[in-house]
Amino acid sequence: MSNTALSRLVSDIEQKTPPGRDRAIDGLRALALLAVPTGHWLLGGFTRDGAGALHNASPLSAFGGLAPVSWILQMLGIFFLVGGYASVLSFHRRKESTAQWLKGRVARLGRPVLGVTAVWAAMIPVLYALGVSHDTLRTGSTLVIQPLWFVGVYVVVTALTPYCVRAARTLGGWAAAPLLAVVGLVDLLRYGPFADAMPSWLSLVNILPGWMFAYQLGVCWGEKRIGRRGGRLLLAGGALLFAALLVVFHYPASMVGVPGEARTNSHPPSLLVLALAAAQSGAAILLRDRIAGWLRRPALWAPVVVVNLSAMTILCWHQTALLAAAVPASLAGRVPGLTTAPGTVAWIGERLAWMPVFAVLLVVIARYARGFEAPWTKATKARRAAAGLLAAGFAVFALGLA
Repeated sequence: MSNTALSRLVSDIEQKTPPGRDRAIDGLRALALLAVPTGHWLLGGFTRDGAGALHNASPLSAFGGLAPVSWILQMLGIFFLVGGYASVLSFHRRKESTAQWLKGRVARLGRPVLGVTAVWAAMIPVLYALGVSHDTLRTGSTLVIQPLWFVGVYVVVTALTPYCVRAARTLGGWAAAPLLAVVGLVDLLRYGPFADAMPSWLSLVNILPGWMFAYQLGVCWGEKRIGRRGGRLLLAGGALLFAALLVVFHYPASMVGVPGEARTNSHPPSLLVLALAAAQSGAAILLRDRIAGWLRRPALWAPVVVVNLSAMTILCWHQTALLAAAVPASLAGRVPGLTTAPGTVAWIGERLAWMPVFAVLLVVIARYARGFEAPWTKATKARRAAAGLLAAGFAVFALGLA
C-alpha cells in the first residue's frame, strides 16, 4: 500500500469515528488482543522427533527468567475488564429483550469459532494425505483449539451481565471481592496442607469466578462504581498480592503453562492470575484519560480500529499462521526458530526473527477468514449443520478423544 493510500485510509477511519467513541476502551482491547498472538508465538515452540513430527515445547522450560515476559503478555484480565465495561453499556442501550441481546452477542462470538474449527476439520485429511504426520496434526489441532476456551467462558460471563449489573449497584466496586475469595479458597484447598485429600476436579471450580473477576470489575467501572481511587486500590492491592503469592507462597512464576511443570496458573486460573488482573485493571482505570489522548492522533487510532474489527479473526487464526510456517518446515527438516528445540539463547533471537513472518501470514489468512465474523446470510440450515458437525469432529480430534 502506497503512502498516499495509507494516509487516505487513516483519514477515512478518523472521519468515520463517532465523536463520542471511547477510544481508550478500544485501545485497551486492541492491546490485549495483540498480546495473545505475541505471547503464543514467542513462548510456544516445537521439538521435532526422529520421524519428523512436531511436539509442543516452551522456552520457559529452559529459561525460567523469561517468566516476567508472561506477566506482560498475559492480558486477558484487561480483555475481560473492557469486555465487562463495553457489555454493560451495550446492555443499557439495547432496544431488544435481554435474550435477543445475548443471542446477538453469542452469534458474533460463535461464527468465527465455528469457521476455524470447520476449516481445520476439512484440512486434516488433506494434510495427512500430503504427508503430514498424525502427531504433527494432533499438535497443531491442540494449538488451534487451546485459545478457543476463552470464547466459551466469555459467553457464560456475558450471559451473567444482568446479575453483574445488579451486584455492582448493590456492592459497588466490592462486587468482585467474593469472586476473589472463592478462587483464594479453592487455591488453599488444592495447594494447602490437605491438598492430597482434595478431588482432582476441584481446580475447575476456579474457571468461572477466576475469569469473571475482571469482567465484574469492568461492569462496576461501566456503572461508575469504580473511579481513580478504586483504580489506585486495585493497582496497589493487586501488586502486593502478586508479590506475596510469588515470594511467600511460592506460586509458579510463569503465567502460562510450562511443559513438565505440575502446577499452572492459567488453566484454570489461580489467585496469581486475579492479582495480576487487579493490578492491570487498576493501571487501565488510572491511564484511561491519557490513553484516550494518545489515540486522538489518527495515525495511532487507525490500527486500533483495524485490530478491533478483526478481533475474533486474530484470536481464532493466529495459531494457524504459526503452523502455516512450522508444518512445512517440519517436512523440510531442522529450521532454526521453528522446528529446533527452544532451549538456547539463540532460539529466542531466531523466533523473534520469525515473528514478522507469522504476522504477515496472519494478515493473509485474515483477508479470507474475516468473512466468518459477518452474519452468514447465505448459509442454509444444512450448511450450518455441516459446519457444526465438522467443528465437533475437530474438537474431538484436538482433545485427543479420537
